Amino acid sequence: MKSFIVIGMGRFGSAVATELYKLGHEVLAIDEHEELIGKIADHVTHAVVGDAKDEAVMRSIGVRNFDCVIVAIADSLQDSVLTTLMLKELGAKYVICKAQSEMHMKVLQRIGADRVVFPERDMGQRLAQNLSSTNIIDFIELSKDFSIIETSAPNSWQNRSLKDIGVRSEHGLNIIAVRGADKEKVVVSPPGSYIVKANDVLIVVGANSALNKVRDL
Repeated sequence: MKSFIVIGMGRFGSAVATELYKLGHEVLAIDEHEELIGKIADHVTHAVVGDAKDEAVMRSIGVRNFDCVIVAIADSLQDSVLTTLMLKELGAKYVICKAQSEMHMKVLQRIGADRVVFPERDMGQRLAQNLSSTNIIDFIELSKDFSIIETSAPNSWQNRSLKDIGVRSEHGLNIIAVRGADKEKVVVSPPGSYIVKANDVLIVVGANSALNKVRDL
């Protein structure tokens, strides 16, 4: 079990806090709006009404004792930045921040946020990837140049071995897992001898330029 502080009980913050609690972790939720704290109180370990920008409040919570702090207040760039700066100064071990724009993201990265997430952009990218091809089921960006996709087996790959297809040698891709038609049978790191079946779902990692070609197969 890990311990988390989630600051800001908007849609994103409350969703993260609730899910972490469901997964069995200790979650402290904080927001300056009593109404929002009232709604989340039964779905987290502790719920506190308070101003996360107030150093005295954060000191009393003991941020350095938690494994991770999630700053989910993105509506105000100033509040987000000030809160992140204070958390780092107070010795928070790992700070994840939500950004609302590319500029916001860059600022948070510059001031020391350990990780910055951009839910709206990320979801938009995943939706666009899904809509652009009937093969693509899901999409996760690892970096600007590399991603992971979940795709149904291309017609030209079906009933052939991974070695024969040349997934790595010809396409520059790696199949990290294959999920069968029953969705319960998963083959992790399939060998070159694995025969791709019509109903297989492939989890593929590689350069975006190579992944884009999978759509046309």
